[in-house]
Amino acid sequence: MSSILKFIYYQMLKFLKMKINLFVLALLISTLTFAQDVSEEKLPYYEVPDYPETFTAGTMAARMIDGLGFRFYWASEGLSERDLVFKPDDDARSTSETIDHILDLSYIIVNSTLLKANGKNDNSNMSYSDKRKQVLINLKTAADILKNSADISKFKIIFGENEIPFWNQVNGPIADAIWHCGQLASFRRSSGNPINPNVNHFRGTVKKQ
Repeated sequence: MSSILKFIYYQMLKFLKMKINLFVLALLISTLTFAQDVSEEKLPYYEVPDYPETFTAGTMAARMIDGLGFRFYWASEGLSERDLVFKPDDDARSTSETIDHILDLSYIIVNSTLLKANGKNDNSNMSYSDKRKQVLINLKTAADILKNSADISKFKIIFGENEIPFWNQVNGPIADAIWHCGQLASFRRSSGNPINPNVNHFRGTVKKQ
């Protein structure tokens, strides 16, 4: 092979190698982006769902839960181990313990819409991400049922033989969970990991970067 042909041959190999490297890099970036998008899409309440066309007791109650779901999604998103163990003082719940409490509240909310009695929830073997996912699924399940219900008085809170009206769901578990989402937001700010600044709680949307 002449020196000119060798030069052309090696230049072509170099060019092909560069193209392959660029392709692999692009594929890797695309895969990572897709994985992140799929991860976010699997969980409800990245944004608040579109509001219903009509005002009913069910759609109003569901909208409250949708708002709670959105606030919890972002208050609990991307927490580190440092964030999870943070608590303002020795007598307060940690961020992780606050998430446990919100999970328990979410079961009370969804169980009433499923017409189920409340029992003991064993969350001890669940990871932070599993707990977060379960809260969001519970809230979405409850909201979807309420949106399609003309009469929500049947969705009582059941503890053993006691049946408590849905009114107490509003001022009890729902309001309580919203309260604790505020604590999560405050705690994570104190531990150096504030909520995504692109979140708009008023509109229930996230500003696209």
